[in-house]
This record gives sequence, C-alpha cells and structure tokens, in this order.
Amino acid sequence: MAYIGRNLEQFSSVEKLDNITFTNSAGPYNITKSSVAFVPSSAQALLIQIDGVMQSSSSYTITGSTITFDTSIASSSTMNSIVHLGTGLITTPDDDTVTTNKIVDNAITTVKIVDSNITNAKLAGSIANSKLTNSSITINGSAVSLGGSVTVGETKPTITGVSPTVIENTQTTITITGTGFVRIPVVTAINNSTGARIIADEVSFSSATSITAKFTISVDGTYLLYLENPDGNAVQVATGTAQVITVSDAPAWTTSAGSLGSNAAGSSVSYTVAATGATSFALQSGSLPGGVSLNTSTGVISGTESGATAETTYNFTIRASDAEAQTADRAFSITITVGINNSGQFN
Repeated sequence: MAYIGRNLEQFSSVEKLDNITFTNSAGPYNITKSSVAFVPSSAQALLIQIDGVMQSSSSYTITGSTITFDTSIASSSTMNSIVHLGTGLITTPDDDTVTTNKIVDNAITTVKIVDSNITNAKLAGSIANSKLTNSSITINGSAVSLGGSVTVGETKPTITGVSPTVIENTQTTITITGTGFVRIPVVTAINNSTGARIIADEVSFSSATSITAKFTISVDGTYLLYLENPDGNAVQVATGTAQVITVSDAPAWTTSAGSLGSNAAGSSVSYTVAATGATSFALQSGSLPGGVSLNTSTGVISGTESGATAETTYNFTIRASDAEAQTADRAFSITITVGINNSGQFN
C-alpha cells in the first residue's frame, strides 16, 4: 500500500547493515556497515530477522556499536537481515538523540524554545563569538563586543582612609577618602556595640575619591562608617580596620591650673594632679624642682627637693592622655622657698 503524504526522501535513510555470525552466546556482537563499526540511533531503529523470525526490539540491547541478545543465539542460526531505519522515519526524536551538527545554523529562534528562555542549564560550556550576530551581544540597547570580559552593573564605592579616627562628642569634621563616590552620598556612623545609626550633619563632595562629613555623636564608643551613593551602591567599613571611628571626650582636668603650693628647700614634696578619663600623664614643658619627679601613671609629683639656695618658682605644663590618645594640657607651678637657716650668719 502506498504511503500517502510521504515523500520518497523521507525513506532514504534506511541502511542495510552487515549480517552477524552467531557463536552460541547472547553476545555482545559487533554492529558494522561495510565492515566499519556502526552506532544505531536506538534499539527501536533496528529491524532484525533471524531464522525467518522478526525480532522484537525488547529482546536485545544496544551499547554503542554492539548488540546483546536476551538469550544465547546458536551458531547454527542465521541472521537473514539487519536494517537500520534512519531519522527520516521518526516523527519525534528520542531524548538526547539530536546533536548540534544536526541543526541548521540560525534555525532556532526564541519562539522555538520552551518558555522563550535560554538559561545556564540549557547551555553546555560557552557560546562562541562566531555563533553571535556580528560577534557581539546587546546590553541596554548598546552592542558590546566580546573577546574579553563584560561587566554588567555599577561599581560599588570603597573607603580607604578616614581622618581623624578619634573624635569628641562635639561636632567634628572628618575627611573620607576612597573610590567611586557620587555626588552626594549619604554617610552614616553605626555604633559597633548597639547598632545605633547617626547620619552625618553635613556631607561635602570634593571628588570621586574624597568627601568630608560633619558628625555630632553624643555616645562614646567605636563607630563603623557606612556610605551609600544616590544610585544605591554602598560600602561599610569592617570592624578592626583603620577606618573605624572612636568617639570619646578628651581628658577633663579636675586639678585647677596655677600654683600647687610652696615647699622649703630640702623638704619633701608631694602633690597629685588629676584629669577625668586620663590614663597617663607627661611633663610637656618646663621643669620640676630638683629631686622631684612625675609618676606618669598616677599623676603624683613627689620627691625631696635637692637644695635650692634661692627662692625659685618652677613653672611647668603636664599633658593628660586617655586610652584613645586624646590629650589635654594644663600649666602648674611649685615654689621652693629658702628660710633664715639657709642664709648667711653674722657673729
């Protein structure tokens, strides 16, 4: 009976393969065509007749260019024919049977792809430039030449420097350096312990690498800087980096400036100076009476005066420092007096 609606070329892929000589075993037997190994597209694509009986495709399995039967085939059996039916007779290809060399260039369009999407899972490896029109792709309406790397998106800013890193509770201006700053970013200080956020009072844009921000932060502590450009790209400095800000008041002197007192020459001297928050003291300028020294940890000024011969007032400045290296200076004086017992005598 004629095949209505079928063109001749649809049957032109039928291939006759070499008959197999059986060896009293189920196989595997080599499949060849003109003595060259042949790989069938599937078990169903083979028509096999043995001893005049057509074999069911379920009675054998195909592995590459070999065939293995379910039962042993006697060496006296004769393979009458083995025919391979090409793709011209298959209306729907089996899974994993269509290779790239079977597809005509430019033949696949988005409407021929399920859900009109090509995802990473649908790509094997990479797409060569030669497979793209003009060897380029279009991003946001502009052609981008390939051959290197393509960066999609905006560049995030960075913070590389902050000065100063220790500030007081009063309004203080800090300079922030980095890259990618856009006019005018929002700058926020985040308390590293509580997470409280303080937005800068003012921000001045100098360039893409430098801005200044004024902060008034009433609570002492360490603060992380967070900078966000108008386009939404942002950066936050990390704990432990040099860009962390410490907020702390400088030491506050509780000892009044001026004279600490008077001592006779050769007597014991002992005074204590104090400043709130101070962790150390240092003689910044001037000098102490001979034999007298400053305890840099406690602020105690003590010793035995080494024997002045004339009344002398010693003026000096002491610097108090806190744990954040903030300082406060104060001027003091000590007077050493010389009494009548230290003067010349007349007989």
